[in-house]
Amino acid sequence: MKFNRNSALAKASGGAIGLAAVGAIIVAVNVILSNVGARVDLTDEKLYTLSEGTVSLLDKLDQPVTLKLYFSSSSPRVPSQIKTFARQVEDLLREYRGQSNGHITIEKHDPRPDSDAEEWAQKYGVAPQQVEMFGNPMYLGLVAVSGDVEGIIPAFDPSQEQLLEYNITRLIYRLTHPEKPVLGVISSIPIMGAQQPPAYGMPPQQPQQQPWVAIQTIRRDYDLRELTPPVTEVSADIKALVIVHPKDLDDGTLFAIDQFVLRGGHVLMMVDPLSIADQPPQQMPGRFNMPDRSSDAQKLFTAWGVGYAADQVVADRKAATSLRMQNNQIEQSTVALTLVTDNISRSEILTAQLDAMTLPYAGYFSDRTADDLTFTPLLFSSDDSGTVNSRTAQFGAAAVQREYKDSAVRLNMAVRLSGSFKTAFPEGRPDSGEESEEAEKDANLLTEGTSTVILVGDVDLIFDPVCVEEVNMFGFRQHRARNDNLSFFANAVELAAGSQDLVAIRSRGRHNRPFGRVMALQAAAMREQQGRQVELEDKLREAQSKLQELQAGKGTDQQFILSPEQQEAIANFRKEEVRVRKELKEVRKSLRRDVEHLGVWVKVINIALMPLLVSIAGVTFGLYRRKHNR
Repeated sequence: MKFNRNSALAKASGGAIGLAAVGAIIVAVNVILSNVGARVDLTDEKLYTLSEGTVSLLDKLDQPVTLKLYFSSSSPRVPSQIKTFARQVEDLLREYRGQSNGHITIEKHDPRPDSDAEEWAQKYGVAPQQVEMFGNPMYLGLVAVSGDVEGIIPAFDPSQEQLLEYNITRLIYRLTHPEKPVLGVISSIPIMGAQQPPAYGMPPQQPQQQPWVAIQTIRRDYDLRELTPPVTEVSADIKALVIVHPKDLDDGTLFAIDQFVLRGGHVLMMVDPLSIADQPPQQMPGRFNMPDRSSDAQKLFTAWGVGYAADQVVADRKAATSLRMQNNQIEQSTVALTLVTDNISRSEILTAQLDAMTLPYAGYFSDRTADDLTFTPLLFSSDDSGTVNSRTAQFGAAAVQREYKDSAVRLNMAVRLSGSFKTAFPEGRPDSGEESEEAEKDANLLTEGTSTVILVGDVDLIFDPVCVEEVNMFGFRQHRARNDNLSFFANAVELAAGSQDLVAIRSRGRHNRPFGRVMALQAAAMREQQGRQVELEDKLREAQSKLQELQAGKGTDQQFILSPEQQEAIANFRKEEVRVRKELKEVRKSLRRDVEHLGVWVKVINIALMPLLVSIAGVTFGLYRRKHNR
């Protein structure tokens, strides 16, 4: 066989030219697509797509806005995770620019030490963050400028990735709408901050209590005005009312709220059958009555057609939360609820992008409204839920299990009412003893009106220990969200204040998603385990009662001697205790086996099955080409 060197060289040259052509085509396609800005977001949570609220706001933008990103990109001391997050911020800003119809301009600045960029960053108020004790600071912040108005995000926090889009959109919105809506705040607990009450027997020299983080968060966007009951009238310049734990409100204050709603004012009202944030003053020694920690507005609820029981707490086996009790044992609490996407309305803009919430000792609302009011559930329990008395709920899982009443339906823990409201005071203003002054106002009293009211059956969801944890971020004390509770509260306030665009972009999707199958296995095991635990405790009480009866029938000289009957009863109880505890152990082992088997199958699919399918597809394609090239 004669070897043709020229032919081989020609084939090799042709292959090289072909590869070079393919490379050139790939580069050209990337350049074209990068300029066009076309892309497809294939993530289930649409992590890389601007939400409808942001798009709507940008479409209405009618003035130029410059976004100045300050990031120490050239510093070798910046952690890799911060660099990755900074790229995410930059990519998101490009999306804003592309959607703004030319109204948004982006500038990138690297504030090197002693540079003009660092001087401007400091003038704007971008916060320097210390990466090393004696090194140069790092900057990662955003400045927005429109005309003479400036806005700033001093520092981005990677742990708040789900709020990234909201923070940027809010910055643009507040820049173009500098006025702050006035919110009236009514509360029976010091959510706005107050002097700490002195402990019993101690001098009144306690530190000032800071406002709750939820209040600090909305204070940046709203002018908060605290209204102290009794309230006779809500001022006309108040845009919305935020009512938290309305405990023992007088009829005059309820009437003022009633008239505010009827004239079109929006209300966010949070009530609670058992508030852990409601800490009454320390009682005098010798007094052991349990304080009332409930709140409601029954007169208003009745007029609106809303059912609410101030002494009933929602218990949900599928939404149980692991809690460490005083005896240092872990307990699955069915009254401290962890709500996930199945318990959160996905069709409402207020809650559509929330993933997880925590509600301890929540109450519920039932729909008794007339046709002229719309009752829309926002947060609700699973189909495996019921109710217990609020006093019983304080005594642990066993007590809750004994009194648990299955509701057979989902219970609504937060709802939105919209439409035509009827007055709760058809006979007019409650008697205040000031007839001459109030009589002139009665001529303008309203009996019905159109409005929106958001009702929440839990106050503690915005209590600091429930919704945030304190962390040290580059030497600064900051609060990091434990869940989406603050997002829900801010959404509700935003909706009550009337801005619809910001509501839809409050919380973005997360990369970490809950394992629904694992949670279902845990719920099933917990139901069986709690049943066995109640059985064990009942048998313990039965044995103790029998021992007491036997002990009572003995003489005084035999009180400390065990009779044969007592010895037999103790032995039988111990045998039964061992049997039930063994069953509980088997339940826990079975749960671990099910979870482990599920994990093995997930690993097999990810590690073995997918590469195998790709290999089969590659071999099949190769055989197909070989067959058709013959």
